[in-house]
Amino acid sequence: MNIPNLSRGRLQHFSAALVVALIFFAGFALGNQYAVSRAQGDSTAPPPEAAEAFEPFWQVYNLIQSDYLNPVDTTTLVDGATKGMVDALGDPYSGYMNPEVYDLLNSDLSGEFNGIGVVIRTDEETGQIVVVGLIEGAPAQAAGMKPNDILIGVDDQDVSNMNQTDLAVLVRGEEGTQVKITMLRGEETLDFTITRAKINVPNVETDVLDDDIGYIKLNQFTANARADLDSALDTIDVNERSGLILDLRDNPGGLLSSAIDVASVFIESGTIVTEDFGNDDPQEFDANGNFADINVPIAVLVNNGSASASELLAGALQDYDLATIIGETTLGKGTVQTWHELVNGGGVRLTIARWLTPDGHWIHEQGVTPDIEVAWEDRTFEPGEDDPQLDAAVNYLDTLVAEPVTDVQS
Repeated sequence: MNIPNLSRGRLQHFSAALVVALIFFAGFALGNQYAVSRAQGDSTAPPPEAAEAFEPFWQVYNLIQSDYLNPVDTTTLVDGATKGMVDALGDPYSGYMNPEVYDLLNSDLSGEFNGIGVVIRTDEETGQIVVVGLIEGAPAQAAGMKPNDILIGVDDQDVSNMNQTDLAVLVRGEEGTQVKITMLRGEETLDFTITRAKINVPNVETDVLDDDIGYIKLNQFTANARADLDSALDTIDVNERSGLILDLRDNPGGLLSSAIDVASVFIESGTIVTEDFGNDDPQEFDANGNFADINVPIAVLVNNGSASASELLAGALQDYDLATIIGETTLGKGTVQTWHELVNGGGVRLTIARWLTPDGHWIHEQGVTPDIEVAWEDRTFEPGEDDPQLDAAVNYLDTLVAEPVTDVQS
């Protein structure tokens, strides 16, 4: 792993609310999750006690087939009904994924995907999808796309009002195939014909700041996150530094097992997280013994894009007083999801538990409050933009290693 030549204020943080859009996947689908396959016993048989309750469903299905003006593909009806059933739970973290989206999200957890390599986010005020960064060397950069371009079309289809997941399905595709992307740059409309490529997304970014402070940004809690982190710690030679900054900003979470592995880098023993299933049988997850014995002060950067597994780690480090949390209050996602693969190749994610920090805090809809709060409200993602939160972390660590003042008597 190479340490990029980045100065403070130039570090590019590809948000995973960005990775959502960036790598074109739906970040809300991530979290502290298990993957569950059909082999684990999901039944496709209708339960007898529900037969009467589902009579209106079959009545509507039959009416559509017999009376509706235009022919409708059965798959379309089944997808709509399945999505509606899960949506009826009113839980933003439970949802149905059709086969295309399910494959999309699974590939994102692997750290590579076929696409164009553009980092985007949805502008909350306008609803437009805006480019905020480009993956180095990826097709979008080579084609001439720039930050602040607005995505308005894919293969001549208007995507101005499309959500990020549906857009992802359009933009992704087989390596070597072409996609036409239409962008709005200022008042000018630009078309780019781009050949999709296999893109490997670095999950860890490293640097050494002010010549002596190690910096590691973890973008996602993938299956390889622990190995990536171990390699990064070796690369920066962490215990020879004066401090370590762990950047979890815009990290949307990932696998629960990965969160436990990563937390065990910093926590030698004890409970990392407790799962509460709403019964009298909570499950505790303890440090797994793979302690890295880091002996320098640690600052952890968070913001409102730090979610789920990121909050789990930040909360545990805060409870054990092992790191100083700096930045903005985190998203506040304190629930656990399972992923079930369905017989149609799609999937469903369902909330099955809430999780608690080692001291028993439930951060849901509240988030982890930083020890040192530093706002960054006017973030524009422009190259060279100053980073007040990173500056605050560096300044904080600098104060810890400053030479003490010694009274001199005469």
